[in-house]
Amino acid sequence: MSSKLNIQEILKERARLVDRHIEKYLPRRFREDSLLFKMNPPRHKLDYEALNRTIADPLWEFLDRGGKRWRPALFLVVLEALGRDPAEFLDFTVIPEVIHNGTLMADDVEDSSEFRRGKPCTYKLFGVDVAVNLSDVMYFLPMLVLNEKGAKIPSEKARRLYEIYVQEMTNLSFGQATDIAWHRGITPADGVSEEQYLQMCAYKTGTLARMAAKMAAVLADAEEETVDKLGRFAESVGVAFQIRDDILDLVGEEFAKSKGGLGMDITEGKLSLMVIHTLQKAKPSDKEELKRILAMHTSEEELRKKAIGIIDRYGSIEYARSFASKMVQESWDEVDRILSSSDAKEILRMLADFLIKREI
Repeated sequence: MSSKLNIQEILKERARLVDRHIEKYLPRRFREDSLLFKMNPPRHKLDYEALNRTIADPLWEFLDRGGKRWRPALFLVVLEALGRDPAEFLDFTVIPEVIHNGTLMADDVEDSSEFRRGKPCTYKLFGVDVAVNLSDVMYFLPMLVLNEKGAKIPSEKARRLYEIYVQEMTNLSFGQATDIAWHRGITPADGVSEEQYLQMCAYKTGTLARMAAKMAAVLADAEEETVDKLGRFAESVGVAFQIRDDILDLVGEEFAKSKGGLGMDITEGKLSLMVIHTLQKAKPSDKEELKRILAMHTSEEELRKKAIGIIDRYGSIEYARSFASKMVQESWDEVDRILSSSDAKEILRMLADFLIKREI
């Protein structure tokens, strides 16, 4: 069996574990005896059917579509690589995974997207109001894990976990704000630099991977330098994962089926690393044509293909592919020096490799 197949099996196994623990905090059906209401009892009488229709039903409709669950898998393997038993901390996998899915629901509303994981977006099925409120719930409710586990976590460690959460959630919002500004043309397309793109990604798509790794390292009693280096490695994986997503949006036929077709990022007017590279390298006529198509937010397939052709003409797809690989390798070199040899360390390396080379 190849390393790729091994890591896919590991992800599937961890995904089943994660979903069971999500159900502990966000059950498929809310009832009076749900853990949430034992931890935070209502003073009066709750309308459980209202909560089921607007929280439980849309949440699990979305989660049941799948997803790689790689952020909680990263959390668990970092713990194991630092010598801790990941089974002791399975509840904490809820934090990055539930928040991540909440960001996807919010992104779909903000981007007016049509499909997510091969089905209509949550706001299309249940309404904008339900989707926005549910995404808010998914940002905050996972931190109840600390209340449930608080008796076993020293107060200083709990404080550090809350600090990481607040910092990273702020970063997440700043990254999304920047991305929205670029989609709307508030910053001219050719005015965005590669460094600005990387910072936006570090905030938006690196955040939850970084949060997962740093929380795992704190729970494992790692030194602060180790916490920071593992956080930077996880951030690079998160950014590279996004770059790979952007590449597959343009050239991945199977991947694109779940989004509605190739080049949906062109429709959104997204400033990916490839677009930025093309705008820096293209001759004036191609540059202006690409900017024009992006500004149109067009759904026309021929125009999307034309934009993809311009991007490919300047080697920007291969540039992005090489950039992502180099970035992860450089951050792995740092981690390689601080982690002892183990199966978990090898799985961590395999996970990063799989995420930046996947086809779906």
